[in-house]
Amino acid sequence: MTVVYVLAHFDDEYCGLPLIDEARAAGRDQLFVYVVDYPTAAIRAQRHAESQRFLAWLGVDPARAVHLGEGTGAVDGGLHRALPAAYAALEATLAGVEIERVVCPAWEGGHMDHDMCALLAAELAAARGGTPVETISLYNGQGLPAPLFHGGRPLAENGAVRRFDLGAGALVRWMLAVRFFILQRAWLGLWPTMFWTYWTGGFGTQQLDPARVRERPHAGRLLYERMFKVAYEEVRAAADAFLNLRR
Repeated sequence: MTVVYVLAHFDDEYCGLPLIDEARAAGRDQLFVYVVDYPTAAIRAQRHAESQRFLAWLGVDPARAVHLGEGTGAVDGGLHRALPAAYAALEATLAGVEIERVVCPAWEGGHMDHDMCALLAAELAAARGGTPVETISLYNGQGLPAPLFHGGRPLAENGAVRRFDLGAGALVRWMLAVRFFILQRAWLGLWPTMFWTYWTGGFGTQQLDPARVRERPHAGRLLYERMFKVAYEEVRAAADAFLNLRR
């Protein structure tokens, strides 16, 4: 049985480090699949290598980091525009894999690609007869004015939180691990906010209720609407078209 991580971008797995450690300590097989593509082969290779080095440092076989976004049209920032192709690649990659649990970014309105991973994970879990899906909060802007956002803070709308009490050693380990992604400028803003959340409240995950992917992540303007100028209505329409096609 395998714990499958359905992720958008290389480096998203960094936000699930405590989960990876937990599964490795329990002897679980882990597979990391990344569903978006990048504008050039050089960027694609660089980002893939960063994730592979990070996983190797954690004691996970780096070959378990599988890029399936190439050629699907699911470019970074546009996964919602290529959901059928992304899902077909996901199904093909996981054919024959016995899935114990799916892990994915939370449905939280932070980045449209992350939310679409939750949608894909929910559909994959349904196709596998109701496999449990555990979600990781990356970032969201609930209740905050632009340009502020929360890092790693689960939304109450997503249900009960399973808490990991990170001791000083685990927190320092997480802090230092950002070095594997030091070329990604987004961490300059995201890393401090996630550190604050983990330091004050610990790391938490939530079970994905499939019904959530048919709801607005939270009231008010979403972070990706503010930051990336992508309207929720555009993402919603693409998600609904995909779900209707699947049905």
